[in-house]
Amino acid sequence: MLTMSEINSIKFIRNHKSFSINKIANTFGINWRTAKKYADKDEIPRQKKIMKKGMMYQEKWGEIVSDWLMEDQKLRRKQRRTKKKIYEDLKAMGFPGSYRTVCYFIEEWKEGKIADEETSSKNYERLQHPPGEAQVDFGKTEAVKDGKYIDSHCLVMTLPYSNAAFCVALPGENQECFLYGLKTLFHQLGGVPRKLRIDNLTAAVIQARSQSGEAQFTQEFLQFANFYGFEVQPCNPKSGHEKGNVENKVVYIRYNFVTPAPVVKSYEHLTEILSAKLTKDRERKHYQKQVPIQELLQEEEKHLLALPEENYPVFKEKIVKANKYGEITLDKTKVYIPRGYNYGQLHLVLYWNRFKVVSPNVEILYEDERPYMHSKRNIPWKSILKDWARKPRCVTYSRYAPYLPGRVYQYISIENYQLRKDRIKWLISLLASYDMEEINERFYELIQEREFQQVEDHPYDVNWEIYDQLNHITKGEDSLE
Repeated sequence: MLTMSEINSIKFIRNHKSFSINKIANTFGINWRTAKKYADKDEIPRQKKIMKKGMMYQEKWGEIVSDWLMEDQKLRRKQRRTKKKIYEDLKAMGFPGSYRTVCYFIEEWKEGKIADEETSSKNYERLQHPPGEAQVDFGKTEAVKDGKYIDSHCLVMTLPYSNAAFCVALPGENQECFLYGLKTLFHQLGGVPRKLRIDNLTAAVIQARSQSGEAQFTQEFLQFANFYGFEVQPCNPKSGHEKGNVENKVVYIRYNFVTPAPVVKSYEHLTEILSAKLTKDRERKHYQKQVPIQELLQEEEKHLLALPEENYPVFKEKIVKANKYGEITLDKTKVYIPRGYNYGQLHLVLYWNRFKVVSPNVEILYEDERPYMHSKRNIPWKSILKDWARKPRCVTYSRYAPYLPGRVYQYISIENYQLRKDRIKWLISLLASYDMEEINERFYELIQEREFQQVEDHPYDVNWEIYDQLNHITKGEDSLE
């Protein structure tokens, strides 16, 4: 092989001295083809392509092992295949190589995986949203159940990489609701995020992160995190921007899916409504990547952890004592426990939606829904009906129309606006003595009373004496016959 100085000399005498190829070959004592190559062809530096050789790279075996390793990354370490197990499975498929060949490939795959993760973390530093990470937060909304408002604490989880969101409606923000909500969200997602960013929720955090130390979590939340295998990323105090994706999504869900407040049968029903709307919402394109959110979510699912096979029970236990009236305090409400005062201590088991009280003899004394499950607020029907009385035309398209009981709505949605106005005023007068639920229950009875009153208040007086005289004459004629 010629040196670079010899190549430069050949090009110089070829371009400036006009030497022929034969003369250059004779001068340098080289082959004619070699002289032709270096005299007339340009030498452009080219990057060397490093091709890995061997059956693991040139045949299907390396791809199979890579797929297995990617699957195992989603599982706990004790559930992953060992190198020996991978080799045995390959041999069963006809692998001709050795155990050492498989081990070398696995080590190289792991080194490349770590390098890729380090590179991607630097490359995505501006976005700060690598796949497989999630953010959670509560958002308070309203719904209508049985003709009254209920407060719903919606736990929202977002995956910023794909901008996909999941939501579960809950009656509170205590530890039982929070853990049950996370469990439900993981099942909606079909996997577990590798990292979960939360703010300083009292249900999970004992002490917020400070300059002097890291955040301290409750034992129940740590046990939950260890079971599902995700890493907790607490936010700094007063730093809501650190989970800005879920903050924005809470507002998005509130204004797009629960305004006006939907009519629901239960919190589970509201969760189903929100889940259907969010599934439909994932058909739109990502605001920045211009790819459907569902496609990005499918790509992100490869980075999730697998759901554990065992079910994780969410509950909390307390030791309580009943007062002299046999009552315990639960959710700021006095609850009577039959024979509760007979025991010095009672065992209270709390779930997100119900509770049970157990005696020291392991006898269930009482079991019911938690008091906050029945917490409702009246809809201000009096002021609403007054507005309708002024503008009776707006009844059929008012946001409050769906909240009326069906029979009441049918009664006041008559096409005659003057008659509609009269009936609305009648409902307003009833609200002085009854609430809307009672009006609905006694509806037909109240209508009959109203019709009877209208007959008594008829503007024309009836002279009953003339009727009596006519009746007397009729009787006399009958007697003469």
